[in-house]
Amino acid sequence: MRLIVLSVAILLTAGTSTNVLQDQTRIPAGISLALKAGNATELSKYMNSTVELLLLDKEDFYKKVVAETILKNFFNEYHTKDFVIRHQGARNDAQYAIGNLETEKGSFRVYFLLKKVNEELLIHQIRIEPDTAK
Repeated sequence: MRLIVLSVAILLTAGTSTNVLQDQTRIPAGISLALKAGNATELSKYMNSTVELLLLDKEDFYKKVVAETILKNFFNEYHTKDFVIRHQGARNDAQYAIGNLETEKGSFRVYFLLKKVNEELLIHQIRIEPDTAK
C-alpha cells in the first residue's frame, strides 16, 4: 500500500514539474496573435526598447518605434493570412520561437528571441526571411 501511495505521489510531482517547465517555454500568445493579424503596433508591445531586426533587405538594431514602423510597412506590403509557431524553446532567461508566416505574396520563416527584462519577457530579435523550403 505504501508503495502505491509513494508511486502516485511521485507521478503527481513529476507531472507538476513538467507543467512548470512547459509554462517557462511558452511564448506569450499575444505575439502569435499579432503576427497572425499582421499588427505591428500590437507586436511592439512585446518589444524591448531596442530590437535587432532582420527583415528582407534590412538588418540592424532599431529603437522600438522604428522597428514598429518597418514592420508596419512589411505587413502593408505582405498581407498576412496565417502564422503558426513550429518550434519553441528556452535557455536560462531567454526564449525563442520559430514559425511560419503565410502572406498573400508568399511564405516566410519567422524567428524571434525573447529575454527577461525586469521579470517581463521582451522581444530582442526578430528575423523574417523568405521560406525557401516551399
